[in-house]
Amino acid sequence: MGRVIAIANQKGGVGKTTTNINLSACMAQSGKKVLAVDMDPQGNCTSGLGLDKNKLQCTVYDLLLGECYTEDAIFQTCVENLFIIPSNIDLSGAEVELVGREHREYILKSILDDSKYLYDYVVIDCPPSLNILTINSLTAADTVLVPIQCEYYALEGLTQLMRTIELVQRRLNPYLKMEGVVFTMFDARTNLSMQVVDEVKRHMGLNVYRTIIPRNVRLSEAPSHGVPITLYDERSKGAESYISLAQEVMAKEA
Repeated sequence: MGRVIAIANQKGGVGKTTTNINLSACMAQSGKKVLAVDMDPQGNCTSGLGLDKNKLQCTVYDLLLGECYTEDAIFQTCVENLFIIPSNIDLSGAEVELVGREHREYILKSILDDSKYLYDYVVIDCPPSLNILTINSLTAADTVLVPIQCEYYALEGLTQLMRTIELVQRRLNPYLKMEGVVFTMFDARTNLSMQVVDEVKRHMGLNVYRTIIPRNVRLSEAPSHGVPITLYDERSKGAESYISLAQEVMAKEA
């Protein structure tokens, strides 16, 4: 049975999609069969894994509306063993279209329940907001992995996300657990980065991964080439970090 991990943070620009792309790719390259699910209307996870998001006949939007079969919406990516349910701007209309749908918070869960047994891991890229798409993702997930940028407002965003997770646990998914926090865009030259790391470890009482993702130029370049960092520059600090993070995640029991 596949372990479903939602990568979530309602704050944009924290490395959430970068983490989804590269964590999924590193797990797949280690021999695991992985399904990435792009729940962000921007479709950056989709394009970052080599698909043209503007030429797709079937996406997660069509799946949520019941307009296509799951197998028709799963595509092979540029990485062996890594598949994706893609997204594009059409998904931005889902919020309105699902308003009157019964049990609308469980739609993605019902889709994944039918297919997650085919994969070792299902990794969901949540949008940078707390809307029905994020709620669907958290309801479908076993655990939540939270990327946090090492900056001043990181703790404020984390507190808001924790409230949402607790609400989902109480009302929709009592089995949802915190996978942990991973620090991104870390700059060892600044005192602020160190302070944010120390603050989260001291006050939040959350699992914090040992691996810290550095601020890395090669990491930011890779998506424009439609490949994860391990295919773009496997010797970069970014590649080394995500390989290490994948090993940590896979070492944990679901």
